[in-house]
Amino acid sequence: MKIYTRTGDEGDTGLFGGARVKKNHPRIAAYGTVDETNAFVGMARVHRPAGAHGDRLDTMLGRIQHELFVVGADLATPDDSKARVPRIGPEHVAALEADIDAMETDLAPLRQFILPGGTACAAALHAARTVCRRAERETVAAMGIEEMDARVMVYLNRLSDLLFVAARWANHVQGAPDIPWTP
Repeated sequence: MKIYTRTGDEGDTGLFGGARVKKNHPRIAAYGTVDETNAFVGMARVHRPAGAHGDRLDTMLGRIQHELFVVGADLATPDDSKARVPRIGPEHVAALEADIDAMETDLAPLRQFILPGGTACAAALHAARTVCRRAERETVAAMGIEEMDARVMVYLNRLSDLLFVAARWANHVQGAPDIPWTP
């Protein structure tokens, strides 16, 4: 399979099911930003802590990377398409919530705003979180134009929460404190 097809040379791209839209269509922006989120999650995996904590984080983030492909496919497939792709479901959101709850048991309650940073892993997770928030906003914009599964938006919202907690957790297990915002 060749990586270049030349089908997008005029500024359009194909959705699953065959429909073509401009590359700046809100649906394309949404799943492109999901892809960016996935890249930062991959970067966080590269910088994960050593040992059992790193293994635990790597397993969770690996699952999330696969789920982000499902989110991208979901966003790339119009509801009326004959193409069949996996879709995000309530079980995916529940898994994120369970992961958040598990990591929070190791963390002190947050009493102030914190700055992104600390360890390389935490910084990558914070970057992934901010990109995920943009993906959520772009999904909302796309949903204003056409019907889409609202579970994608719920997933992205919960994922950004998870990425914030995971950044704090990565710092915690590596002995790096949260960096408080001091106005």
